Amino acid sequence: MRILFRVDSSSAIGTGHVMRCLALARMLKEAGCAVYFAMRVGPGDLCDEVENKGFPVFRLVYEGPVVQEVDAKWTIEVIRQLLQPLDWCIVDHYELDRRWEEKVKAYVGHVMVMDDLANRPHQCDILLDQNYYQQAQQRYHGLVPPGCRLLLGPQYMLLRPEFYEAKKFVSLRSGQVQRILLFFGGSDPTNETEKALHAFRELDALDVEVDVVVGKANLNRFRVEQFCREIGFRYHCQIDYLAELMAKADFSLGAGGASMWERCFLGLPSAVTIVAENQRRSTEDAAAYGAVWNIGWHADVKSADYADIVYRAIASREQLKHMSRKALELVGSTKASIVHPVVEALLEG
Repeated sequence: MRILFRVDSSSAIGTGHVMRCLALARMLKEAGCAVYFAMRVGPGDLCDEVENKGFPVFRLVYEGPVVQEVDAKWTIEVIRQLLQPLDWCIVDHYELDRRWEEKVKAYVGHVMVMDDLANRPHQCDILLDQNYYQQAQQRYHGLVPPGCRLLLGPQYMLLRPEFYEAKKFVSLRSGQVQRILLFFGGSDPTNETEKALHAFRELDALDVEVDVVVGKANLNRFRVEQFCREIGFRYHCQIDYLAELMAKADFSLGAGGASMWERCFLGLPSAVTIVAENQRRSTEDAAAYGAVWNIGWHADVKSADYADIVYRAIASREQLKHMSRKALELVGSTKASIVHPVVEALLEG
């Protein structure tokens, strides 16, 4: 089976789309599939990272905002360059919808969409939304064609192998805070990391260890590194052992999105800042379930708020134990099976 991923990353949109596509790509490659990527080039792209993981990348070079007709033309040209027919095109992109999918579908066997906005129509055979929502089954009503297979909920979560490995050593947290993880996504476009670091500077009397994680797409990473050096925090950039840090941490400050579900999977209590509109609904629903604390919209969150939430965490042992339990309950049943359910759906065609 031959599969093409159409996905982007940048300093503006973050790296989450590419990272979840990479997780699925690894599983498909292990299942014997030939996997390719088509990605736009620009500040914060992960083209080299994807190639370093062993996947050919076709670089799309055009400037300005994404225009569906132009993007479809470039993607179809990539498909033609592959010469042999493609079984699937998997698209994970908020700027593309049914208009793009209809054009590309004429050149591939099937189209799968990865989405979590439920705000535009699609022309696809499978739609995957791995997030938890209180009314998940109703969100895509009228947005997908009849016969489209919906894969909805955390049971379809795409996790890298290291998360399943880390899961083996994770248990319910005790609620005692001795180690804190800061990770606001690979690019952290709203620079929450520095906000939180300023808060910790005011909390220097606290006896806790702190790990700070950033990606190469983070435009402030060098300043963050210097900040960590000054206050004695461990700095990590573009790592492949994030699951290990999550497993060791007692509490975390982070963004919504894919990393929120990774924390939940490992039972890590966390306070979540909504840094993009597409994270709002899932963060609010996860907080209502009791799996996270919702700090709110990033523009309303100040350094003092991060300081307050750390104090709250340290003083709330029973609440953190409850949060850890609810997080594991929400997504912790996901297991590494012989064939991931998303891979199984793609192989079934």
